[in-house]
Amino acid sequence: MSEASRPHDQTVVELLREDPTFADEYLAAALDEVDQPGGRETLLTALRHIAEAQGMAEVAERAGIKRESLYRALSPKGNPTIKTLLAVTKAVGLKLSVHRQATA
Repeated sequence: MSEASRPHDQTVVELLREDPTFADEYLAAALDEVDQPGGRETLLTALRHIAEAQGMAEVAERAGIKRESLYRALSPKGNPTIKTLLAVTKAVGLKLSVHRQATA
C-alpha cells in the first residue's frame, strides 16, 4: 500500500506515536463531541487509537485488564465500565476532566 493510500486508523496511530502530546487534544476533542450522534463510538475509537499507539498489551497490563478485554471494551460496540474507562485513561497517561457546559 502506498503512503498516499494508508488507512485512516493507521495514520492516526502513527501520528500519536510520533507526537504523544497529540493524544491530549485528540481525546479532548472526542470528549467534546460525546453527546453528538456517534460520539460515544468516536470516544472509544480515539481511546483505542491512543492505546494502539502505546501498544495494546502494555496498556492492558498497566490498566490491570486482559488485552482481549481491552480490545472488546474499546471496540465500536464496546461498553466499558467507568472502572475500565478510568483505568485505561490512566494507563495511557491521561486524565478525564469535567468543565461546565456553555449555556445557550
